[in-house]
Amino acid sequence: MRWPKGLDGLCYGGDYNPEQWPEEVWHEDVALMREAGVNLVTLGVFSWARLEPSPGRHTFGWLDRVLDLLHENGVRADLATPTASPPPWFGLAHPDALPVSADGTRLTHGSRDTYCVCAPSYTEACVRVTRALAERYRDHPALAMWHVHNEYGTGCHCDHVARAFRAWLRARHGTLEALNDAWTTAFWSQNYADWDEIAPPRATQYLPNPSHVLDFRRFLSQAMLGHYRAQKAVLRELTPDVPVTTNFVFGGWVPVNHWEWADEVDLVAIDHYPEGLEEAAEQTAFAADLARGWAGGRPWLLMEQAAGVVYTGPRMRAKRPGEITLHSLQHVARGSRGAMFFQWRASRGGAELWHGGMVPHAGPDSRVFREIRDLGRLLPELAEVGEDPPAPASPAGAGSEAGSRVVADVAVLWDPECWWAVESPGFPSSEVRYLDAVRQAHRMLWRGGVTADFARPGDDLPAYRMVLVPGLYLVSDATARALSAYVERGGTLVVSFFSGIADEHARVRLGGYPGAFRDLLGVRVDEFLPLAGPVPIRFEDDGAEASGTVWSERVEPRGAEVLARYAGGDLDRLPAVTEHTHGAGRAFYVSTHLDDDAYGRILRRAGLPAAVAPPGVELVRRRGAAGREWLFALNHTTEEHEVTANGTDVLTGASVEGTLRLRPRGFAVLRAGSQGG
Repeated sequence: MRWPKGLDGLCYGGDYNPEQWPEEVWHEDVALMREAGVNLVTLGVFSWARLEPSPGRHTFGWLDRVLDLLHENGVRADLATPTASPPPWFGLAHPDALPVSADGTRLTHGSRDTYCVCAPSYTEACVRVTRALAERYRDHPALAMWHVHNEYGTGCHCDHVARAFRAWLRARHGTLEALNDAWTTAFWSQNYADWDEIAPPRATQYLPNPSHVLDFRRFLSQAMLGHYRAQKAVLRELTPDVPVTTNFVFGGWVPVNHWEWADEVDLVAIDHYPEGLEEAAEQTAFAADLARGWAGGRPWLLMEQAAGVVYTGPRMRAKRPGEITLHSLQHVARGSRGAMFFQWRASRGGAELWHGGMVPHAGPDSRVFREIRDLGRLLPELAEVGEDPPAPASPAGAGSEAGSRVVADVAVLWDPECWWAVESPGFPSSEVRYLDAVRQAHRMLWRGGVTADFARPGDDLPAYRMVLVPGLYLVSDATARALSAYVERGGTLVVSFFSGIADEHARVRLGGYPGAFRDLLGVRVDEFLPLAGPVPIRFEDDGAEASGTVWSERVEPRGAEVLARYAGGDLDRLPAVTEHTHGAGRAFYVSTHLDDDAYGRILRRAGLPAAVAPPGVELVRRRGAAGREWLFALNHTTEEHEVTANGTDVLTGASVEGTLRLRPRGFAVLRAGSQGG
């Protein structure tokens, strides 16, 4: 991890787009930034047309003045390469570089992201503008970090992509024989006799080959990563002491495996926009834990969130009073070294004119800006909690012992490739959704007051007392061995349905489901039975009833103990939930989609402790050197709550002994333990 140059403590600010405003507004902007405590802004993300109004002609004067003004006012710049939004002239000069959809439609300029990362003309233009920026601003005192591109995720199906895809497939599979075997092309006469016969998975008559589609998603992730690397190489050459990153974005439309990208950025940075107000706190914790997983437990940065209005879905949702602060503190509690927003000033026009800003349309005399200002005054008080970045002379990866790490002893496995595979057409039930399964697993931990890490399948998992495996459809032999070894050493594993079904090429493992985990779980399944409606589930120990939906299986115990059975239908009295001793540990299997209460019951049986806080109250612990520990207590409800806690309030200096009172949508950060060292 490399921290932005010249910044100590937590980052605070957002995307700044001064080119949208008359120059006299810039002076008001920096005055308000000082008032709000802003110390970092992302600059120039969508400025290509302003920076290069015609091919090879650059107009840097306005950006010179902006950077000088920021520097004079103590604000540093996360300077972006503008390549996510090519100017109109580029599409006219290079129509072959405009993206092609799966149905063969060539898209036109008129939005952002109108490019193909495999088009040579686009790559060359991106490298040129990146080099021009780096050469001009390499020594500017405001430059703190480079921000390459924006929210990588745009796919394409053009002929440039086809050629690059074939080269990638050659490198991955080696021979056509190996590819045909991996893709099971003997089905439907798809056997390929020449590499040139292979195309991206474009629109076709019926169902596409799922292995073909999966490999294409993998390829797109690598192709975009290649585009990032090309710009990073220029920036590293000209400014070796300035960290380089890009902003990760999360969504089903994003063909990016961020586990693979995390090693390529100097600092993991994410954008997060929750999909609903009622679920916002849960989804914020989910996103923050995922970012920390990508960062390998090291600090990361919340690069974008909404200020005031969340502009996603069918209608806008305004954050309620206090939620700008609460959601920001959730990210900080779970490892972010700051809180950034999109954008600084709400736009008066353009495609996202209704997206909220730190300075909303109403201006600084507004509830939103007052909360932004108060948050900016609060964050510096929390600098002691964050992990100090490595000093310039430190070896790579070394960090200060004065910081802290999030305490988490439960892990949830996360694999975007499973998400891509399960969402393919032609599966037994379109209601089986990978993200739903992962969100439920994380949600139940969050509601139980348990902070979770996300772990990559195949990683070594010795430190966790429990690992949840929701819907891990694709499982390699190496991943199966790693999970088996984890349980043998004494770990507890909770596996949910549709896990271990296929290998990494999306080929079904034969001999009964869940193929990769049969011995580990002590069960064998010979039949899937997707459900049209709820089916009762009865627990063996006390006869309590729950319900299973979406999915069921004909489970045969082979050494496993039955914890719950189906109570009706074709599976009446057959196992629904099992527990199996494997080595020194235990492995649980859940063969249906349980409601939250029933799933929580299984987790408690597996050893999850009882909730330590009222519903809606979030407790996150950070632990540092010499016995230092901090507790973040966040109340997401509209009622006052009490929790058991001891320590000194970092924000007020008040001593807390035994009982901490949290006002509605209130928060506290307590320091506990020895403060020596």
